[in-house]
Amino acid sequence: MTTPAPTGFVRHDSSLLHHMGAEHPEAPRRLEHLQRHLEESGLLAELGRLVPRRASDAELARVHDPLYVEELRAACAAGPRSLDADTAVVEASWDAASFSAGGVLEAVERVQARRWSNAFVATRPPGHHAEYGHAMGFCLFNNVAVGARHLLELHGLERVAIVDFDVHHGNGTQHSFERDERVFYASLHQSPAYPGSGLASERGLGAGEGSTLNLPMDPGSGDAEWLAAFEGTLLPALESFGPEFVLVSAGFDAHRLDPLAQCQLSEEGFRAMSAGLLQLASQSAGGRLVSVLEGGYHPQALAQSAAAHLECLLQARA
Repeated sequence: MTTPAPTGFVRHDSSLLHHMGAEHPEAPRRLEHLQRHLEESGLLAELGRLVPRRASDAELARVHDPLYVEELRAACAAGPRSLDADTAVVEASWDAASFSAGGVLEAVERVQARRWSNAFVATRPPGHHAEYGHAMGFCLFNNVAVGARHLLELHGLERVAIVDFDVHHGNGTQHSFERDERVFYASLHQSPAYPGSGLASERGLGAGEGSTLNLPMDPGSGDAEWLAAFEGTLLPALESFGPEFVLVSAGFDAHRLDPLAQCQLSEEGFRAMSAGLLQLASQSAGGRLVSVLEGGYHPQALAQSAAAHLECLLQARA
């Protein structure tokens, strides 16, 4: 009997050195708490671990303006400094951002080659708000978009799904692919909320029209409402698309304890969505799924929700 390939776990120590201020919610304690919880629960010992490489400038330039890549490198070298009202860098932020994007590339490669069954990339900084030419909303590089573009351009995939259940809409990811019919971007997010995009009427542009699905959720909505939208609308749309690879922007800030939003999800809500995505990946993509950490700003809720997500990844191994 063949031993199943492991579930991968990717993190780089530089993520702990990226700081945006003493009171900033996107802080190293997020990953510190997650790492400790995974160690104490025994989950970390079950995972295949990898220290990633950096994403190259050429790999980043598939998603971002090369001039922005150079400007960010210079800003980090000259840091600490603010890039916008929410986002700041220090010298170590360049390493954190480039190794985070590189970690997604490594995970995608291993899952595509079936060396791993699936994978979770514990990134800091997060990525889904980062736009083509500027940082935004705590995000420097759009990690999941870098991974998707790699699958399209290097592996020739024709149908890649990105599912984003972060409580904030992934404006940068949507904009990266809204004209590309090869990528189906689906987002569940609170509305109204930052960044103000993600209306149900935003369905893609040009050749990509119909390949964007936004499901805005009311403040105060919880497991029942999110799962009704997820199971009733999002999963059927993904099944019709038939992805060859599933990427997940796994933000856990829709949790009821999170300080930056007003949704009421529990760990079991995240577990149910994770299980549904893994079942879809099994049916359509040979199980190929990589999830990438986005938000989640209550350290305990983040750790417990991410652990529930990882338990599903482990159970789904081929």
